[in-house]
Amino acid sequence: MRHEDERRPRARRRHGTRRAEAERVALPEHDAPGLHVAVIMDGSGRWAEAKHLSRMDGHRAGAESVRRIVDAAPPLGVATLTLFAFSSDNWKRPRSEVDALMDLLTHFLTDFHHDAARTGVCIDVIGRRDRLAPPLLAAIDTAEASTRRGQALHLRLAVDYSGREAIVRAAQHVARGAHAAPQGVPPGRTLSDNEARDAFREALATVVHACRPAPEVDLLIRTGGERRLSDFLLWECAYAELYFTACMWPAFGVDDLRQAIGDFRARERRFGDVSQASHV
Repeated sequence: MRHEDERRPRARRRHGTRRAEAERVALPEHDAPGLHVAVIMDGSGRWAEAKHLSRMDGHRAGAESVRRIVDAAPPLGVATLTLFAFSSDNWKRPRSEVDALMDLLTHFLTDFHHDAARTGVCIDVIGRRDRLAPPLLAAIDTAEASTRRGQALHLRLAVDYSGREAIVRAAQHVARGAHAAPQGVPPGRTLSDNEARDAFREALATVVHACRPAPEVDLLIRTGGERRLSDFLLWECAYAELYFTACMWPAFGVDDLRQAIGDFRARERRFGDVSQASHV
């Protein structure tokens, strides 16, 4: 779907092999379930151009990668998966490509929500809604309504999303008093830092039309070789571990996801503290 590719040779996979691949690769048992993994899906256009295909061929192949990764994520301990499908800055692209991407998103949601409902995946589209075409809005409403009971994976697709804009809108939402105080807090009392943070988190979810707030991001993966956040989940990624790979998104598979999560689990997350050894 979103961003761009690299010249790393990989075996070409057919679209119908995603489930076979997930079954073929042995997935380890996870001892710390509940990860929030976010992915900047970069490289689809460059992947296609390197193969002398159209950019939309790359985006269509990227949509198949989404299916593979969604299938593989829960066995690897991922409870929330947020994918950057279309940024607010992507409106700057040629009109023909933007229209084709909107059509691809519409058809993807229309088709995928059946599998999602069957496998317990809750689809949640975050971002602005006012600039999306009616067919895509209808597909979003149907996908969210039909999968809202899913418990296996909270799949969040960021469409027309900007992290900075989300923060600004959430701040305006709170400043207007449009957001209720946390439960149990008397009206007029100044919120503690933790209460204010929770209220802001709720406001963030509201302004991006999320069905519910998501936990902070544990691991941010970016494919395609670039090393930047590109205005993605800036508040939620405050303490995220970052993982960059040159692999283009259409080529990113189960083994790549497992390697990224393995790398994450090998790190020591200190959140401003010193290492455990230093406490001894």
